[in-house]
Amino acid sequence: MITVSNKRIYLSSPHMSDEGYEMQYIQEAFDTNWIAPLGKNVNEFENEFADKVGSKTAAALSSGTAAIHMALKAAGVGEGDIVFCPTLTFSATANPIIYQNAIPVFIDSDNETWNMSPKALEEAFEKYPNVKAVIVVHLYGLSANMDKIMDICKKHNVPIIEDAAESLGTYYKGKHTGTFGDYGIFSFNGNKIITTSGGGMLVSDNEERISKVRFWATQSRDPARHYQHSELGFNYRMSNVVAGIGRGQLKILDKRVEKKKYIYEFYKRELTELERVAFMPINDWNNPNYWLSSITLSGKVRPLDIMEALEKENIESRPIWKPMHMQPFFEKYDYFGEDIAENLFNNGICLPSDTKMTDDDLNRIVEIIKGLWK
Repeated sequence: MITVSNKRIYLSSPHMSDEGYEMQYIQEAFDTNWIAPLGKNVNEFENEFADKVGSKTAAALSSGTAAIHMALKAAGVGEGDIVFCPTLTFSATANPIIYQNAIPVFIDSDNETWNMSPKALEEAFEKYPNVKAVIVVHLYGLSANMDKIMDICKKHNVPIIEDAAESLGTYYKGKHTGTFGDYGIFSFNGNKIITTSGGGMLVSDNEERISKVRFWATQSRDPARHYQHSELGFNYRMSNVVAGIGRGQLKILDKRVEKKKYIYEFYKRELTELERVAFMPINDWNNPNYWLSSITLSGKVRPLDIMEALEKENIESRPIWKPMHMQPFFEKYDYFGEDIAENLFNNGICLPSDTKMTDDDLNRIVEIIKGLWK
């Protein structure tokens, strides 16, 4: 039995609003019997989300992965096409490239942002000038260097898909991440800054393409009395109940960002004194959502030491993402860079960043970590 002093602390778990906003929308769906896919909550969630991030239109889908898949399809990516993708990311960024029978080429990170390196991107374009799309990830809520990346992609006339799954609420030079490229995707998985238990959103200023995505994502049903399908379809639409959770969660997004920032600043204040500890980079042009507070270690204490010490006390942490070019499935594909992503993986750790944590929880965590330096 877990005692109060040894209660489970999660890396980042679902956190419903204290006000009960989510239940109001869910109850409305039940009261009106609109529990099946589509309905008022889906339509309003799309509208409210697009307004929140500053995009013209949005499509609510079953996952962030589905959103990336639909973005690639909307961008015209098909069999044999080259798609540039960051190597330091979760596999869901790269998998949809394979769904489209396209070819991923992985791009290293830079130390300034932990995201796609503009230098490595330029090198990749030298070998592969005929690229169909570039996927940019905003890792752990840290924005990529969008000015440089967009300049490079515009020069080569290549569309950008922003994977903002981890960066909802992050601003790059005053503008929401996910709204710079041709398409932006967001995730509402259970560990994200707001959640619908599962789900995703695709945003764009291209209303015609988003309308087409909604069509594809609803099994490509033609407007006929009978069931008729002229194109391959997908079962990717968000349900009306799930969208109700999203509408409620969207109302408290700013509160969640504020708490994530508090957690990061707590760690930085308490752990900076430790030898050979460096925090994830926060740039003056970047207002992150601090989704996961992450550090790198370059001394005798290693990430595994911290993870194991926390595990003994029933506290969850996680390594930095293992780069895609190091993954068994993807290692056969080309890669450009200087192994910065590999270095971050080998030396990095994501600390508990759950928005339900108290100061007592945070003090418990930092005391365990500090103990490894004694």
